[in-house]
Amino acid sequence: MSRVGKHPVTVPQGVNVAISGNILSAKGKLGELSVRLTDDVEIKQEGNLVWVNPRNESLIARKMWGTARNVIRNIVSGVNEGFTRRLEINGVGYRAQVQGKELVLQLGYSHDVRYPIPTGIEIKCPDQTHIEIHGANKQQVGQIAAEIRAFRPPEPYKGKGVKYAEETVLRKEGKKK
Repeated sequence: MSRVGKHPVTVPQGVNVAISGNILSAKGKLGELSVRLTDDVEIKQEGNLVWVNPRNESLIARKMWGTARNVIRNIVSGVNEGFTRRLEINGVGYRAQVQGKELVLQLGYSHDVRYPIPTGIEIKCPDQTHIEIHGANKQQVGQIAAEIRAFRPPEPYKGKGVKYAEETVLRKEGKKK
């Protein structure tokens, strides 16, 4: 029995949810998102609550029950508030800045790394060593943060590189004489 799936998703004011078959679309102040859910779950809307129930008692249906509920919650909260991922840059001479529709990173390579900012995503650099990625789609925000981090992941000896703000880099001891 899914503990997560038992609870309904509350739809806040200003968000419109439309259900047609297994396609759920939500429209809010940050845009419109839609998702196609599996046939193993049933979606119902009652007022400002969205309920998810399994269609049968199969193992797949019970597994997808909680998953579908959390996907719906992410879409509803995404079009209402959005999601933010913060990155930090550590290292001498490492910095980032937004130039037009590109994020320009100087990460110790012989050239600048230019990352085009996709539509629907907002990237800000409050200072040269911090990056904030904001958008309505949680999966897309996380994917972009992972791609930027992959340009120069943090190394374990000095901690240089791009890391998530909440990430802790396990440091190793250097060579001994």
